[in-house]
Amino acid sequence: MKVDEKLVKNFFRVKQDSHITIDQELCKKSECKVCVRICPAGLYELNEDGKISVEYTGCLECGTCWISCPYKAIKWEYPSGGFGVQYRYG
Repeated sequence: MKVDEKLVKNFFRVKQDSHITIDQELCKKSECKVCVRICPAGLYELNEDGKISVEYTGCLECGTCWISCPYKAIKWEYPSGGFGVQYRYG
């Protein structure tokens, strides 16, 4: 089974507010926008106005975005109890 096929089986219990926030001012300083390329779920997007947006509802809770941002523009934490991803396969 391929990774994409396994990820589709995951279940997400989504909270209304995001567990990921982006400091757009800090993000403007960086040209790399590493979060757009490094997120394994592909949740980050560079908008036409140059701002980064994130679709937090599909977060795999790996923390890769938070660790990789050289300017620490991303604040990431686990969703509160009972919310977030539930892995169903592997």
